Amino acid sequence: MESHTNLEKLNTKVSEILQKYHSLKSENEMLRSELTSLKAERELKNQEIEDLVEQNTQKDIEIEEIANKIESIIG
Repeated sequence: MESHTNLEKLNTKVSEILQKYHSLKSENEMLRSELTSLKAERELKNQEIEDLVEQNTQKDIEIEEIANKIESIIG
């Protein structure tokens, strides 16, 4: 009779472990999906930053050209 009780206890523990495993597996899949999404979002933001830096550089060049024209007109 005691071995039957031990078997039931073991069965209960195995069931708990499996339940925890499935829960963690689901959470892991969700986190992987979120990570993939965040990586894609980061890539878009990096591209936006790169574009803005390029625009800023172009504006600096334009400003410098205008300043040089004004300076050449003034003397």
